[in-house]
Amino acid sequence: MRAWETNVRRVIPYTPGDQPDRPKMIKLNTNENPYPPAPGVEKAVREFQTDCLRLYPDPKASALVEALAERCQVKKEQIFVGVGSDDVLALAFMTFFNSEKPVLFPDITYSFYPVWAEEFRIPYETRALDAHFRIVKEDYVQENGGVIFPNPNAPTSLAMEISEVEEIIRHNQDVVVIVDEAYVDFGAESAVGLVDKYDNLLVVQTFSKSRSMAGMRIGFAIGNPLLIKYLNDVKYSFNSYTMSQLALRLGTEALRDEAYFQETVAKIIKTREQAKRRLAELGFRLPDSSANFLFVTHPEYPAKELYEALKKEDIYVRYFDAPRIDQYLRITIGTDEQMEALYAFLERYEALHRKER
Repeated sequence: MRAWETNVRRVIPYTPGDQPDRPKMIKLNTNENPYPPAPGVEKAVREFQTDCLRLYPDPKASALVEALAERCQVKKEQIFVGVGSDDVLALAFMTFFNSEKPVLFPDITYSFYPVWAEEFRIPYETRALDAHFRIVKEDYVQENGGVIFPNPNAPTSLAMEISEVEEIIRHNQDVVVIVDEAYVDFGAESAVGLVDKYDNLLVVQTFSKSRSMAGMRIGFAIGNPLLIKYLNDVKYSFNSYTMSQLALRLGTEALRDEAYFQETVAKIIKTREQAKRRLAELGFRLPDSSANFLFVTHPEYPAKELYEALKKEDIYVRYFDAPRIDQYLRITIGTDEQMEALYAFLERYEALHRKER
């Protein structure tokens, strides 16, 4: 070991899904939206004046913050924006989780949580999902240094009732509770309606899923103005200009077309409901998803083998080599055509294995 390595901070990094670039691939592994952003976003790209790139972007992201405040029916002082929800969440970990007591989150959840906890030297404990992969709200009624959980949860796809979410918040009013709502638009009730009732609640959302803008990296948080002030203080302490001119312009434009947003979300939900039925007919077992993906297992086919077989056909899904979920695949909801290609392959796969038996 080199002498300087003794002072290197070592963490086990987050492992993202494969990002292949193949001409005829079907990419169902990273929960991206299969449909383009709102038409106004494309128009704004064409009309974007590149001369503004010589100038720093607005550090307050005022236009985007105002548009979000109007859309979410909150005050602009209750909005914080960042470079994707990962940036927002990382800043929230850094800002609010500084107790010697452990932060609590589920054992099967977004795998960035333990990475941030390790990176920022935050003590944490996980709480096991039940046998049906549901969050057990009673497990969060204890002394802690903060609470975070997604709703719907990932990768399990299950959503909690808002009454259960509120119960966790109500029992933890001496710490900050973060509800990560990356997938909320696909079937869960948002906790945004609770932010005026609980000054310790931070709700985090993203443009990456329901707004088809994963490539722009836009995330935001909604909470009490004091929480937002603390977040901005940390953000401005090391980088005031986190969002680009283009991201701010396109993010603001994406919020203008509510009809397109609702139409796209409805298409994904319709395809998801069809996928539940089709996969069940093929023998898969799956929870009742409230997200833009399904979490599936098959009693006869090892998940890793099926994952590899799909990959050979340029169909990409997500496999997690982790305890309790290593026999599951996470399948993003694609277009109807993409899903039909998936079903066709699975039918061939089943026929081949039936013949071998």
